[in-house]
Amino acid sequence: MRSHLFSHAPLYAAGVALVAAGNVVNALFPGVLGRFTDDLHRNGLSAGAVQQYSLMLLAIGIGYGVLFGGGQLINHRLGRMFEFKARQKLFGHFTGLSEHYFSKNGGGKLLSYFMNDVTAVRESIANGLNQMTNASVLLVSVVAMMSFSSIPLYLVAVCVLPLLAIPLLVVYFGPRIRRKSAAVQEALASMTASAEEQFGGIRVTKTFAAEEVARSRFGETVDRIRANQLKLVRSSSLFQSALPFTGALSLVIAILYGGYLTIHGQLSLGGFVALTLYLRMIINPLQQIGNIINMIQRSRASLERLNALLDVQPDIREAEDAVVLAERAPVSLSIRGLTFAYPDSDHEVLRDIDIELPAGQTLGIVGKTGSGKTTLVKLLLRVYDPPAGTVRLNGIDVLDLTVESLRERIGYVPQDGFLFSTTIRDNIAFFNRQAEDAAVEEAAKLADIHANIQGFPDRFLTKLGERGLTLSGGQRQRTSLARGIVKKAPLLILDDSVSAVDTVTESRILANLRSARKGMTNIVIAHRISAVRHADRIIVLENGGIAESGTHEELLQKGGYYASLHAIQEEGALE
Repeated sequence: MRSHLFSHAPLYAAGVALVAAGNVVNALFPGVLGRFTDDLHRNGLSAGAVQQYSLMLLAIGIGYGVLFGGGQLINHRLGRMFEFKARQKLFGHFTGLSEHYFSKNGGGKLLSYFMNDVTAVRESIANGLNQMTNASVLLVSVVAMMSFSSIPLYLVAVCVLPLLAIPLLVVYFGPRIRRKSAAVQEALASMTASAEEQFGGIRVTKTFAAEEVARSRFGETVDRIRANQLKLVRSSSLFQSALPFTGALSLVIAILYGGYLTIHGQLSLGGFVALTLYLRMIINPLQQIGNIINMIQRSRASLERLNALLDVQPDIREAEDAVVLAERAPVSLSIRGLTFAYPDSDHEVLRDIDIELPAGQTLGIVGKTGSGKTTLVKLLLRVYDPPAGTVRLNGIDVLDLTVESLRERIGYVPQDGFLFSTTIRDNIAFFNRQAEDAAVEEAAKLADIHANIQGFPDRFLTKLGERGLTLSGGQRQRTSLARGIVKKAPLLILDDSVSAVDTVTESRILANLRSARKGMTNIVIAHRISAVRHADRIIVLENGGIAESGTHEELLQKGGYYASLHAIQEEGALE
């Protein structure tokens, strides 16, 4: 925020100056009306004099409107500019954070930073700045006008005396409002997260007829918001009511004391009218000060949350002398002595893994659920950092490679490939939106999804629903596979990527890939033996370690887990 304010300091100065000038002009109104009252009371006024006073009051109104409105426009535009930049910065920061961070913080909570916190800060910059300038300048102008008018200074001092309570009110209520506002923002984040989860799982909720359970769970988060907001409202309301009370007290003093002086001829009737108008003008800024302090305390709580978020450092960092992996060179993989446990856990997910995969060959990986197959892939992609020296591509430690070049040279297709709410073509060409249509169609053919796409009315321009739910599970998986294929990466990793299709379609897809990626490096992770049987080498993971290794024929001869899994699947296929 400091950077934004400094970079646009001239515009902010112009906005503040216009708002200030508008309030100085507005403060002239009671004095002019007071003189008009005195002239009318003493001598009477001609039609020309009345017209002159009317034009003066009209000029004051127009001047105030133009100046104040222009200042507001500038400040609101700058506030929206901050909002835009802040959200851009937040999103850029999110893209640099690791999977470990997102596993601990749900999407709903992160959305609350974009929506609630940024908006709160923006309002303090725009509305708060306008109101602060308006209130402070108007207060000073009114007090100055009162001092230079015919109103006795001692009367001005007595009437303004209750306003000295304002700093004490700010000191008392300010920290309380900020703490309660922070609690409200946290509760709003919980509600956003709960709503996102409930909307994402609405199909499960309906199929289980569990609408009442969903309403109850969401209701708990709403109740927490209500409780926190009521606490905030109590403090805010008490504070905001105390400020106008001081202004009203000043007005009561003015009526009693000023009226007494007017009756006894020590204050003119016009002076009394001007005094009451001045004090009425003071009450509105006092109300605004209450709003401003509430706004600032809330935005300060939000700003602290945003700064804490931006202070989070990504777990995955590049070395200062990181190397760029050659763009289209064949990729070889070497893993030596790899042992790994996830952050905040002592459980070793992988133990003593040794793998050599020459460039241009295919590695098959099978194993039970939880054996560490997907974890191995995450370490190759540096979703998590492996221990130094344990994973190498083309002889280079992956920790010494730039993250961008590493991930650009790998095509990764997970089992539950995420599809975006855009066209099928854009989903397939996600890595390169400028990819030629022929390349996109060729990838769709290799993934055996082309015929399905041609059956849609808009073909490749068919727009998918949220998370690609327009398609069936098998169609989503094959579309995700096409996205990995069109990248033409030197290393392609299929992480159980054809599990949602039948065996005939699986065989057709794998045959297509063997032909299209001949001479390139591939890793195929699967539960089906049919998906890995043609690999140059197959490893069997069990409890985080390599239990078996060899070709398809060699593993069948060993009679271990691989052979028993093959027998079970062959028997199932015959049935």
